[in-house]
Formats: sequence, structure tokens, C-alpha cells
Amino acid sequence: MSMQGIGFGYRERAPYACDPEKSRGRLVPETESPTRTVFQRDRDRIIHSTAFRRLKHKTQVFIAHEGDHYRTRLTHTIEVAQIARALARSMRLDEDLAEAIALVHDFGHTPFGHTGEDALNEKMRDFGGFDHNAQSLRIVTNLEKRYAEFDGLNLTWETLEGLVKHNGPLIDDEGKGIGHPVPGPIIEYNARNDLELTNFASLEAQCAAIADDIAYNAHDIDDGLRSGLLTLDGLEDVAISGQILRAVRQKYPGLDDGRTSHEIVRRQITIMVEDVIRSAQANLNELNPQTVGDIHRAGRSMVGFSTAMREQEKALKAFLYKNLYFHESVMRVRKSADRIVRELFDAYLADGQCMPEGWRDGLAEGDRAARARLVADFLAGMTDTYAVREHRRLFDHTPDLA
Repeated sequence: MSMQGIGFGYRERAPYACDPEKSRGRLVPETESPTRTVFQRDRDRIIHSTAFRRLKHKTQVFIAHEGDHYRTRLTHTIEVAQIARALARSMRLDEDLAEAIALVHDFGHTPFGHTGEDALNEKMRDFGGFDHNAQSLRIVTNLEKRYAEFDGLNLTWETLEGLVKHNGPLIDDEGKGIGHPVPGPIIEYNARNDLELTNFASLEAQCAAIADDIAYNAHDIDDGLRSGLLTLDGLEDVAISGQILRAVRQKYPGLDDGRTSHEIVRRQITIMVEDVIRSAQANLNELNPQTVGDIHRAGRSMVGFSTAMREQEKALKAFLYKNLYFHESVMRVRKSADRIVRELFDAYLADGQCMPEGWRDGLAEGDRAARARLVADFLAGMTDTYAVREHRRLFDHTPDLA
């Protein structure tokens, strides 16, 4: 792999990188810091938020009480940020912006991971549904109540754009949602602050998006092996992981399973990161962008896996879904978690007095849809542990998550 053109943190930004001095600014104008760029300030606000701390007790794959060493939503987020920053550095982008988007990208996740989101989306079906990405936007633009002059964190346009569009444009040229309707909270905010939903996001946001895939593909293998739901021998037939396993066993015969697992995970991350860098370099050489606007209008993502790696990653995901995410023991826990979220939603919507004082006040205002959205905001912000505790407070029997 040629290292020519690779950035190591001491070179000027590329012309197509986001420049903090040319930021489109914040919805509420502020006097900026003389010691931090606007993107550094966004990152710091994200880290100091309540939503960031709550990630510590939110599920990634395994419920927290199943073991102290499994990833949580917080440790996953930190791993994503590290990879996103490394990718941004290699392309001479703004590392702080890539890190900020990575750190904020999972703010809207409910307790119990995607199980909680699916349950809440079903409960909100008649009220606009629930989408964790849209919820992340609600948190940073409205629900965080920390500052004297505004609700939310008042992040820059570039960070908000990256949060909303890191996986690509949301609206096609005909004004229709791509894949599914655009969630209401995003439409509502976009009317106040146009995030250009038909365009691709910055390269920094694209780095955060692919870093998410790289991180969970690797650490879910690690956690699956730790749990015993996956085995090293079971990885033999998985294209990328199997190749790495055979290479490790050949070089280190007799190596214990723990070290072998770590070798697979770290090598897989390296292989995927280097593949993305090579692929992005080729795409950028072909496009030859000179401004951030060129990236926005490119018509396709510039940062992603090569065709060959995309196929290998697809096979790996299929393996993980079959053998880990849909494993009987995981599904049993998901069923119990689903029940907890559904019953809490019904209880709060039926009787707002069940909710804390700061939340129940808002239930007296608005129609049923507004009240349902308020309940969804409250529920989505819960950690796993708080959701279980609330269910025990309100119900005679709480499902066992063991």
C-alpha cells in the first residue's frame, strides 16, 4: 500500500475538507472560543452532554449485566470515533469534525438496542414512528437542557448535517424519501435550518459512517467469542475472518483462544481501514474535488469499502445475524426487553402521573400525538438499568433479562 498522500496529523487540510473557519455556523449565533475551533467545541459539548453519559448503560448486543467486558453503546461509540479520526487523518480532513459526528451518531438509541427501537417504533406507528437517527437530532437540537440561551447543544451546521446524512442523502431529486419517508423530526428541523437533504454529507461524516461498520463488525465478533455464542472454528468459513484465523494459527501455533480472538479483531480492523483508505483515494483521484461543495454534489459516497471488501463484509454480516444477533439466547433476552419497552410506553401514555415531574408537566399540553412523542422522548433517553427499574416500580412482575 502506497503511503504517498496519506496524512498523519501534521499536514494542511485537503481542499475538500471541512474548514472550521468557513463553517456555516450555528442556528443560534454565539461568540466562538479563541482557543478551540467550532468543531472542537462541538465535540466537547457532545462529550459533556447527558445523552453521552447515558450511552454507558445502553445495550450494544449484550445486556450490560451479562458481563462487564462486553461493549456498551458508549464503548462502541468510542471505538467508532477512534477509527473515524484515523480515516479522516489519512485523507487530510478535519479530524475533530469526524470525531464529533462519530461521538454523537448513536445518541438517539433506546434502551436495549435495536429491540427497544423496534418496540418504540411500533408503539409510535400512528404518531409518525420512531427513528434513532431522528431522535439523535431531537436530542442535540431540543431535548438537552443545559445552556442559558438555547435548548439543545447548538451544534454547527456541519456536525448536524453529518449526524443526519452520514449514511447518505435522505431525499431524492423528486423530493421523495430514499428507501422510506423522512422522519418527521428531521423534516421539522430542516424547515428551520436547511441541511440539504438531497446532497451527500461531508467526507468527515462519511468517515464516521464507515467507521461504525468497521467497529461493530470487529467487536461483535470479539463479544460473540467471549460469550461462547461464536467459536473460532465457526469463523473458518467466513471469508475475511477465516482468512485471518488461518494466518494467525499458522504463525502462532498453539496460541490460546483469547489472544487468537484479539489477533483476529485487530487485524480485521486494520484490513478494513486500509481497504477504505485505498478505495477513498481512488474515488477522490477520479472525482478530483476542489471544494467541500464538490463532495456534497458528487452523486455518490467517496468513502467506503472496495467492491471485493463489500462482498466479504456482506458475508460476515450474514454470519453474525445467523449465529449471534438471532441466536436463541439473544432472542430470548430481546423478547423480554421488547415487553418492558412496550409496557412502559402504554403506562406513561395512559397515566402521565407515572412520569417524573419534569416530564409529566408537558403531557397536559398538546394532542395525543404530542403526548406520545413526549413519552417516546422520555423512554428513548432511558438506560437499560433505568428502564428495568421503572418497570419494577410500575408493574408487579418484570421479565427476567438473564
